This record gives sequence, structure tokens and C-alpha cells, in this order.
Amino acid sequence: MEKQLKISYLLRSWYQENKRELPWRNASDPYVIWISEIILQQTRVAQGMDYFYRFMERFPDVASLAQADEDEVLKYWQGLGYYSRARNLHAAAKEIMQRFGGIFPRRYEDVISLKGIGEYTAAAIVSFAWNQPYPVVDGNVFRVLSRLFAVDVPIDTSKGKKTFTELAGYLMDPQHAGEHNQAVMELGALQCVPQHPDCAVCPLNAHCTAYAAGRVADFPVKQHKMKTRNRYFHYFYIQCKGTTWITRRGKKDIWEGLYEFPLIETERPMDFAELQQTAAFRRLFDGAGDLSVSVDLSDVKHVLSHQVLYAAFYRVEIAKENRALRGFLRIPVSDIDRYAVPRLIHLYLERLERGETKEEGAV
Repeated sequence: MEKQLKISYLLRSWYQENKRELPWRNASDPYVIWISEIILQQTRVAQGMDYFYRFMERFPDVASLAQADEDEVLKYWQGLGYYSRARNLHAAAKEIMQRFGGIFPRRYEDVISLKGIGEYTAAAIVSFAWNQPYPVVDGNVFRVLSRLFAVDVPIDTSKGKKTFTELAGYLMDPQHAGEHNQAVMELGALQCVPQHPDCAVCPLNAHCTAYAAGRVADFPVKQHKMKTRNRYFHYFYIQCKGTTWITRRGKKDIWEGLYEFPLIETERPMDFAELQQTAAFRRLFDGAGDLSVSVDLSDVKHVLSHQVLYAAFYRVEIAKENRALRGFLRIPVSDIDRYAVPRLIHLYLERLERGETKEEGAV
């Protein structure tokens, strides 16, 4: 017990001296902690900061989030990616209103029962808000613990998750659970970084097994390599007399619930001349009259967690609405900013506004 209390004390002392001043840090409101933790999943702190301020200004409490329309929640999330996070936030806020009378639940078992909240987020909320002794285990914690104890169990296995959760609990001083959790996460974010950590100034170097063995770069161990899939998207920003057409993406694919332009997806790369010969192109534009087409962007590479998208954007002026377009949502061109769109399309629209299209690029 003495060793782990010593390590926890060193961590917390380092944290007090080196922690970043963040708007959600030292918050005791579980709603604030919840929103910040969900935003920071798959998002860097620097990117997430503005989103946090904007989201909290519009949805300052559970009730305001629960009462909002999902489209508006998605619009405020636009650009952060992993939009299921926003949909789950919205659904969980409604659960809190219905099941807990609008009061954020305090019991770990109740918190983890909410949609979109797993073990890590539930532990973060109850330990930060109420100092409950539940250890957090995220990527930063995996890295710190795997090096500290030279654990060669792969972190991306059920055995690894169990092992590291037990180690995290072993190290925790239950009297300072919240601060300890934040300290070990911060050490992983600032000091025990993935590449080239400066171990000589680490507060735990005297206790670190991997450092003593000269094997810091060997940890953490991963077993599975993610397979990526290439997809080829051709978007059409179709306009006619000040109007354009969009559609909402369905379930069981990326960007569920977000809006996009009419899309043709192909199994391989195609230039516009070849694309024109496809049945999908003919179906989309048959009966639309003369077409005026500009290739705004091509060979745009957009990397997602398990997929790489190669996209092209075409601006098309048509003479009239045809049968195919009646299946889309027709809106004024000036209203497009009101709809939540994937970051890929958002960046295209920004470039279009700045006059930076008609060239190859990457977003």
C-alpha cells in the first residue's frame, strides 16, 4: 500500500504544478464534466475548446439539451466528427429528464446506464464531481500504466482492459480519487507521450519499470491492427434559380443523420468523363435539361477511423428539377448553413466561399 500511495502522491504533486488550465477543470457540476469528456473523446483539447464554449452557451444544462431538436444538436457538433456522440448526448439528456427528474444521477450504476456513457466516462464523472473511487482508463492511462509496470498484455483485448482497470484501481488513493484520475490522465497527455517522452524529468521515473529496462518505446502493446477501407465519393452541388438539393444520411453508415449533397459512390476512382457514362449519373440528371458543370475539387482525401474517403465535388447548374431530384430536400442556397453537414462538406463550402476551389486538395 505504501508504494501505490507514494506514486499517487507524486502524480498529484506533479499535477498541481503542471496541469493545464481548462474551462472544465475543477468543475463539480456533473453535466459540465460529462459534456467535456464526450467532446474530448476522439478530439484534441485545442480543437475541442471552442466547441465546448459554444455548446455550453447554447445548452447550459440537461433540460436545454433534452428540449432541443436533434438537428440543432448535430449542427452545434458539426466539425467534431463521430456524430453518434452528439446523438447519444441528446438521448441521455432526455433519459435524465424522464428517469431522474432532470437531476444528473450520482450513483455510478445509474450514470453508466445512460446512453453513450461507458466505464471510462462514468468513472470520470463520479470521481471528478463527487470523488467517488472509480478509476478512469483511457489511452493516456493505458500508456502510463503499461510503461510504469512494463505490462505486455495487449491493451486492445478484454484481458488487457481488465488488467489495466485493476492496476488503475490499485494505484488510486481513494481519499483523492478525482485528483488522482485527472493527474494520471494529464501525465499521459503532457509527459508520458507516445513518441519520445522526456523520461529524465518524469515524476515517476524512479518507479518506472520500462524506463529502468530501457524499453519505454515498447509499451503499450497492441494486438489488433485496424483494417481500413477506401471509398470513392462524387458529390454534386446542384443549383437552379437560387435553390439546391440535399438529403439526410441514413443509419448503418458514417455520418448518420447529417445532410449531404446528392452523392454517387463508386467502387474505384473515376474522373468526370468516366463518371458521366455511369447509370447512376444518368439517373441523377435525366430530364434536368442542359448541364453546366465545374469540377470544384478532385482527389480530396478525408481520413476517418476505419475508412479513407477520396472525394470529388462538382458544381452543376441545371435548367429544371427532374424526377430524381424530387426525392431530395429542396432548399434555398442561402439556407445551406442551417443544416448539419459532415466536416468534409463543411470544408468544401468554406473553400468555395473563399474562392479556393477548382484545384486538387486534401481536407
